[in-house]
Amino acid sequence: MSRPVEDAEILSVVDSTDSVIGEKRRDEIHLQGLRHRAVHVLVFNPKGAIFLQERGKHKVENPGMWDSSVAGHVDAGESYDECCVREVEEEVGLTLDQVPPRLFKLDASVDTGMEFAWVYRVETGKTLAPNLEEMSGGDWFDPAEVDRWVSSGAQSLSPVFQLIWKTYRAL
Repeated sequence: MSRPVEDAEILSVVDSTDSVIGEKRRDEIHLQGLRHRAVHVLVFNPKGAIFLQERGKHKVENPGMWDSSVAGHVDAGESYDECCVREVEEEVGLTLDQVPPRLFKLDASVDTGMEFAWVYRVETGKTLAPNLEEMSGGDWFDPAEVDRWVSSGAQSLSPVFQLIWKTYRAL
């Protein structure tokens, strides 16, 4: 069985203060439980609905689960903001002319897959073009519907998205 190409991505390894201490392949980082960096982006339309992606069935982490609108690892040498703009274009086909607002940062923990993650917010009236090599699909949800989904135990929502949504709603 061949490994997915994404496993070979080179990511920064960081310490408990999110300072870079080295670089390794993505699969090694996950296998060894090392701290690294990611971004999550919550994309809303003008009516207030949020787009959630259904993760690809081929994904190693949380295959087929519903997740943040956009999520991705920060490549070695890349900033969180650069990653945010790149991932939004790669995953939903939206070209941003500026870095969207940062909402909050999650600390690396077992719940986040040992990822420090900045969470961003994008609002757009444009049609999204989900990259079906990255995800199985996606859909728009009313925030109240997501609240009910999260409070019901939400077996089909990724654990990190549940943490992000609870944190976002508490802001």
